[in-house]
Amino acid sequence: MIFEEKTVDSTTYFDGRIIKLKVDTVVLPDGRSATRELVNHPGGVGIIALDKDDMVYMVRQYRKPYDEIVLEIPAGKLNYGEDPFQCGKRELKEEVGVTADNFECLGVYYPTPGFCDEKITLYLATDLQYGNTNPDDDEYLEIEKYKIDDLYTMVMNNEIHDAKTAIAILKTYSKVRR
Repeated sequence: MIFEEKTVDSTTYFDGRIIKLKVDTVVLPDGRSATRELVNHPGGVGIIALDKDDMVYMVRQYRKPYDEIVLEIPAGKLNYGEDPFQCGKRELKEEVGVTADNFECLGVYYPTPGFCDEKITLYLATDLQYGNTNPDDDEYLEIEKYKIDDLYTMVMNNEIHDAKTAIAILKTYSKVRR
C-alpha cells in the first residue's frame, strides 16, 4: 500500500527565530484532500556525558511550555545547516563545562512526528575533561551529577519526563550494564 501524501499547497503563518508554523494541503493516497498543521524546526542535539565512575552530568532548567523545572541531559538547538556533532560538543562545554575525547552517536529521534519535523541527535560522551561553563545569556541552569543506575530507575519510575533524556539514559544504561 502507498502511504505517501503529496503536498499541493503550503501557507506559512509564522516564521520565527526557532520555529515556522505552516498549513499544508495534501492529497491522500485515496485521492481525497486533507490539511496538515506543521511546525518546522532546525533540530536539536543532546549529549549524555558519562565519567569513569558511571556518573552522568545533568542540568535542571525551567521550561516555559510546562511551567516547571525539568531535569535533562545537556542539549541545544541546531542552527539551520549546522553539524549536529559540532553543536553537541559546543552545548556540552557551554552548559556543564565538559569536553570529551570520545563520542558515540546514540541515534536520531523524532520527538513529535505527528506535527513537527524536529530531529534530535543523541551522543554519548566519555573520557571527560572539566572546565568552565558558558551558558547562553538567557539560559539559567543548575548542574547535577547522578549515577547512571539511579537515572535508569528515575526513568522507569516516570520521574524523568524529557524524551531525549530518557532515551539517552536507557541507551547508555544498556551499554554500561551489558
